Amino acid sequence: MLTVKIFSGNSNRKLAGSIASYLGVELGAADVISFPDGESFVKINECVRGEDCYAVQSVCGRPNEMLMELLIMIDALRRASAARITAVLPIYGYARQDRKDQPRVPITAKLVANLLTAAGADRVLTMDLHAAQIVGYFDIPVDHLHASPVIVKYLKDKNLEKPVIVAPDTGSVKNAYAYSRMFGCGLAIVAKQRKGADEVEAFSLVGDVDGCDVIMIDDLTSTCGTLCAAANLVKKHGAKNVYAAVTHGLLNAQGRERLSNSSISELIVTDTVPQDHPPELPITVLSVADLFGEAIRRINEDSSISTLFSM
Repeated sequence: MLTVKIFSGNSNRKLAGSIASYLGVELGAADVISFPDGESFVKINECVRGEDCYAVQSVCGRPNEMLMELLIMIDALRRASAARITAVLPIYGYARQDRKDQPRVPITAKLVANLLTAAGADRVLTMDLHAAQIVGYFDIPVDHLHASPVIVKYLKDKNLEKPVIVAPDTGSVKNAYAYSRMFGCGLAIVAKQRKGADEVEAFSLVGDVDGCDVIMIDDLTSTCGTLCAAANLVKKHGAKNVYAAVTHGLLNAQGRERLSNSSISELIVTDTVPQDHPPELPITVLSVADLFGEAIRRINEDSSISTLFSM
């Protein structure tokens, strides 16, 4: 068994620190800075020769800069003779650009996979990819975690009346179905029509939500357009309370405004993305640090990760 060393970029040092605490280690010593001209620079300030190293970086906020920091950190660890380097991406940036759906557009999620591999990553650890097929973009091992154990525990502790899981669009049906099985409750689906890049009109509901506590499930949200449109629709169909559980809360100003004026009683997100919102917004942040920490421990010990999700 190799010694675990956890290093962090600048995007989500709080989560990286919590992961290190779970493992009983200190964050690795490293300088991660930007020069006045905007170039990123990383220096590893401790010996990593022959060590099992994990570079933690949420590719969000300023995704171009954060991705470059991660690539440079991986290269620095490789050149310092680390035995194994795992790129830990709590949120995988560019995951929404996962296919060629119109002429002359890139598949940027695949490009990111190529860059991580070229930089020297031996393995990737990530959570709730926007598209599961991204795992297949890699020729190195990928461990794909899910926030469901953390989210389901929190929601079950609320003792909701007549819970029903709702997929806010057809793309989230598979994920919502998995949650409905964990809860042992029904499933409803909202069909949506997108008017523009940030405007959504929900127009039909499949399933019964009358008198139920609705739990909408999605992997990420930024403008809250899909969630708010779906919430308004289920309310019209008699839903009692509406909760939304989203792994990656990328809320922008428009999303925060929509949430404050929506039918959503509570938005549940995780700390894969740093969260800093006005206290009056109904947002609850759950930590997935222990889940990542346990996954890292199992990777280090060559143990099963899939058993983490046997619920």
